[in-house]
Amino acid sequence: MHSDLLFIRNRALAFLGCGAYLCAMMGLVFIDVRWMNDAVHETSFTEVAQEGMLLLIALLYFARAWRQAPLRPLYVLVGGFFSCMLIRELDFLFDEIVHGSWVWFALAITLLCVGTALRQPRRILSGLAAYLRHPGWGMMCAGMLTTLIFSRLFGQHELWQHLMLDGYNRTVKNMAEEGCELLGYSLCLFSTCRYLFGAGKLTPAA
Repeated sequence: MHSDLLFIRNRALAFLGCGAYLCAMMGLVFIDVRWMNDAVHETSFTEVAQEGMLLLIALLYFARAWRQAPLRPLYVLVGGFFSCMLIRELDFLFDEIVHGSWVWFALAITLLCVGTALRQPRRILSGLAAYLRHPGWGMMCAGMLTTLIFSRLFGQHELWQHLMLDGYNRTVKNMAEEGCELLGYSLCLFSTCRYLFGAGKLTPAA
């Protein structure tokens, strides 16, 4: 009975904590729209929060890769994936060098991480299988689908232009799209914390 109550309490606290975090993230969108005069652009609070979460996720996986050799290939690959997503979000900075140059930086990170992971090829599949079996994968999958697919489709120019007709306002479209991305990245961060700091350990199959 006591253990059940502790379990329920911990899950309830986790739920409330995640809810409070999402409220804070939505507050950033509110600030950008209401107080910053519809400034949902590359340097808005919303965009900076997205980039901060991607940076944190990548650093957490790279740090764990440094400390946990059996799952190092997996963590390096996941950290590299989120590093590439961060570089894509920062494309406006790389455009100051050469337009579209973010691709080359992302490619360099990809080659570096893949090359590092391939130094222990036998551990890649077992690590990936353990990753996909972990309860946190569902939230990670939901976050990536929200960011990579739903937000892109939901933010289609044609959809919003047809909806608003002559009153089309690109800022409204941007707010909806960036808000979806913010939710997706938040789910990925929640999942990362569950993987790396949760009670259930992520261990590769024998």
